[in-house]
Amino acid sequence: MSSVTPETAPVREWFCLRSQPKHEHIAAAHLRQLAGVEVFLPRIRFKRATRRGAVWTTEALFPGYLFACFGWPEELRAVQAARGVGGVVHFGDRWPIIAAETIGELRAALGEAELHTVDDALVAGEIVRVAEGSLRGALAVVAQVRSGRQRVAVLMDFLGRQTTVEFPASALVREKNGRSTIL
Repeated sequence: MSSVTPETAPVREWFCLRSQPKHEHIAAAHLRQLAGVEVFLPRIRFKRATRRGAVWTTEALFPGYLFACFGWPEELRAVQAARGVGGVVHFGDRWPIIAAETIGELRAALGEAELHTVDDALVAGEIVRVAEGSLRGALAVVAQVRSGRQRVAVLMDFLGRQTTVEFPASALVREKNGRSTIL
């Protein structure tokens, strides 16, 4: 990762942008409307435990940040003024450039769609959290996946001993979130 100063400005480079909180997708949409600006916002979709049970959630892979390729400093003002953009990451008069190879590697890993769905299939030995019912919030270890009936047998500490309990697969969520699974 190199950086630029006003004296050594390249024609078009990738930069990291800070978005307003939870507005990465809004910033990306407005930046895509600017002529000559290319945007990369990697996002993930995964199941998360909520009060209503397990729900699918979509988040930015890097919360609060996205990437844009534009001509610096000619297009800097327009990029910074785009709705949802908090600013371009910089350190004083140094503006870090993201190597095009780095963006290419991220795209190759996540796909051109920029949205990566984390597989929700559970495997034996995985730590899960119960998302529904009277045991909601409890941690367990997957003992066996019974795919024919969409049921999962888990081991739980209950009343001081390990007990096997069976749940519908939809009632369990991985303890690791989608972001840690990808990274």
